[in-house]
Amino acid sequence: MLRTNLATRPFYNERGVHVGLVALAIVVVGVTAFNVTRVVELSRSHTDLGLRVAQDEVVAREMAGETEAVQQEIDGAELRVVTDAVREANALIGLRMFSWTELFNRIETTLPPDVMLTSVRPEVDGEFVSVAMVVLGRRIEAIDRFIEALEATGSFEQLLARQEEATDDGMFRTMLRGRYLGATPAAVAEPPAEGGP
Repeated sequence: MLRTNLATRPFYNERGVHVGLVALAIVVVGVTAFNVTRVVELSRSHTDLGLRVAQDEVVAREMAGETEAVQQEIDGAELRVVTDAVREANALIGLRMFSWTELFNRIETTLPPDVMLTSVRPEVDGEFVSVAMVVLGRRIEAIDRFIEALEATGSFEQLLARQEEATDDGMFRTMLRGRYLGATPAAVAEPPAEGGP
């Protein structure tokens, strides 16, 4: 068997190794450069998005404040409109359910012969019904007796003469105003109970 060493040193393909190492270094430098540029781009993008988010939050807070102010204005205005409409509807319901017959019967039974009724106007004022009446009388004492007779029925209270004036024909015109208890607002506001079988 022949044992001989033909080379004085081991044979390596140095050029191929150098080319491979250079190629590997170029790839590593390229990937590193790509990563650095991506990190810089992402950092800029993150900064820009952070600024936009901060600006959007400021705008959102401003808009929320404006919206709340507008809602408070609208709610207050709408509430006033609805309240006025409810008050008007209650007044109309009260006048619709108001018993004119009962009122005139009470007035007729207490009206002295020397006093004339010229106008009557009921008003539903929340908790009670007030009545304004204009009467003509030959003497103030007759009108005072009429007021006392109305209050004695228990259907009127706080009935006072608000205006008194003498007319050209020697009579006295007086405007009376007071509470009428014959029709309570509870009876006006609540519908009549239905009888069950």
